Amino acid sequence: MSENQNLLAEQRRALILDEVRRRGGVRVNELTRKLGVSDMTVRRDLDALARQGAVEKVHGGAVPVVEASTHEPGFEAKSGLELSAKEDIARAAAELVTPGSAIALSGGTTTYALAHQLLDVPDLTVVTNSVRVADVFHAAQRNSGQRQGAATVVLTGGVRTPSDSLVGPVADRAIGALHFDLLFLGVHGISVEAGLSTPNLAEAETNRRLVQSARRVVVVADHTKWGTVGLSSFAALEQVDTLVTDAGLPAEARTDISEHLRSLVVAGEPVDDTDI
Repeated sequence: MSENQNLLAEQRRALILDEVRRRGGVRVNELTRKLGVSDMTVRRDLDALARQGAVEKVHGGAVPVVEASTHEPGFEAKSGLELSAKEDIARAAAELVTPGSAIALSGGTTTYALAHQLLDVPDLTVVTNSVRVADVFHAAQRNSGQRQGAATVVLTGGVRTPSDSLVGPVADRAIGALHFDLLFLGVHGISVEAGLSTPNLAEAETNRRLVQSARRVVVVADHTKWGTVGLSSFAALEQVDTLVTDAGLPAEARTDISEHLRSLVVAGEPVDDTDI
């Protein structure tokens, strides 16, 4: 951890969260030394992370939150986590999109960040089951008018989940009748054993339909999703063409991924064109 008094609150909290997850817990006095900030600053950061549901405060420090496999955080709770990583991933994933493509974006805070990066890519057809993602494109069109090359957005129907995704039979039928070149898929968890998983059973089935309808599947997930397992698996790693993640992914995870996926893109690192 870098000792820097000028770190932004978001950067400090990301470093604290990584330390908690890596070590299984941290003490306030350890964090003050590592970060070079006051006790009060660390305690405020821990309070903020606890409100987001990312850590559990204990006497003198914090420990990871042990979540049930059925626990599904809401969109707002997830949107405050790993912000820098999500922005980096979104920029790297946007490089994979060709003008004029038919693409799909699933629900999630990382795909929401990606949607903002795609606003200037011309002539896209965007299929999504995310209310938040659809709103990004619709708001851009309201603000700029019907500009040439603006995306055509298809929002599936369905029942709304805590993460603002539309799922269930209506969404499944709509997706099953479509075919898209590229799917960008946000996930709750990813692992060798469980593949891609989510705590929501209906969302698992809708994600399954998204994978089946795509010529190419790109998972966008920050490093904290690695090793997390939700209640229901909906795809094996071998069904994923590319994982776009951030530099926090451990070396051993990269080795495991390389044995199962065709391509790994780490935001901010050189891409091997032969793998894409």
